Amino acid sequence: MKNIAILGSTGSIGTQTLEVVRENGDLRVVSLAALKNIDLLEQQAREFKPGLVCVYDGKKAEELKERLRDTDIRVVTGMSGLIEAACVPEADIMLGAVVGMIGIQPTIEAIKAGKDIALANKETLVCAGHIIIPLAKEKGVQLLPVDSEHSAIFQCLHGERENRVTRILLTASGGPFRGFTKAQLENVKPEDALKHPNWAMGRKITIDSSTMVNKGLEVMEAKWLFDVDYDDIEVVIQPQSIIHSMVEFEDGAVKAQLGTPDMKLPIQYALYYPERRFLPGKRLDFKTMTAITVESPDTEVFEGLKLAYEAGRRGGNAPTVFNAANEFAVQKFLDREIGYTDIYRLIKKAYDTVPFIEDPTLEEILETEQKTYEVLS
Repeated sequence: MKNIAILGSTGSIGTQTLEVVRENGDLRVVSLAALKNIDLLEQQAREFKPGLVCVYDGKKAEELKERLRDTDIRVVTGMSGLIEAACVPEADIMLGAVVGMIGIQPTIEAIKAGKDIALANKETLVCAGHIIIPLAKEKGVQLLPVDSEHSAIFQCLHGERENRVTRILLTASGGPFRGFTKAQLENVKPEDALKHPNWAMGRKITIDSSTMVNKGLEVMEAKWLFDVDYDDIEVVIQPQSIIHSMVEFEDGAVKAQLGTPDMKLPIQYALYYPERRFLPGKRLDFKTMTAITVESPDTEVFEGLKLAYEAGRRGGNAPTVFNAANEFAVQKFLDREIGYTDIYRLIKKAYDTVPFIEDPTLEEILETEQKTYEVLS
């Protein structure tokens, strides 16, 4: 029996993780955490019966505590509650799927507590990779990627650690606006950007996928996960979302991981690594497959990818500025307060305005986030 703590249990990754738990008899949920969706969280708590539940929102936590009075489940709140949920003593692995930088501190504390990490929270490595990676090595814990692309790379590298990688080919679907011009992007509305052609994801990551900011964040994450230079990470558009990513070795061989677009595969692989388990669902049918195409991304139109490379290469707190500015801008766009291409404009404004810190501490990373919000407000 493997005990898991799930942070972000009411989101897309969290709910699919719980589907994996339902389909296997040897995973036990020991803690759950969510931002404020207590209706779904209550259902999850009653079904999986964890000892601890965290609601980040204090008022919602009090309401859930009242609802769960007939159970033995303890309800906690705030950042201290998230950390407690991540570090439950009986947990073997913590799945981090909260959205945003609030996932950084709980992940750090879970690593300190010796928990393996199934990582779906990009911001953890984007903003604090220089802290997380050395700490994980020091504590001897595994960082197991849950993003489909990073999981694909991880799978391609299995058994290849002694062989030199010359290139990582990180795939992207191209999103709903592949082939658009800058002028066409000007007219994009939130409802248009939320229609991803292949993947079912949360609202924020769906917008990020359409702007290619998400792929930029994945480039920064890949740099830390796989210890490669930015010059050795190439983004390619694979519209069918069949190839999930590829790795090229020094002899010219390229390994790719293929499959249907189903997030439960990388989730289950992370939870059971290195074992593979049966997973219900569709399989690729190569007899009926008409084509697998690959294209280069248009970084002049989709500036998010180009800006991410710039921030990643600069390092320091620049990735935090990039990430925080994007979070701020995406929410403004979803609230219909700015236009679609203003997302890029606000990222550039923050990048040019917030003071640079070469080797930020965790405190300075969090301060950078706040300064970015202040600059853009």
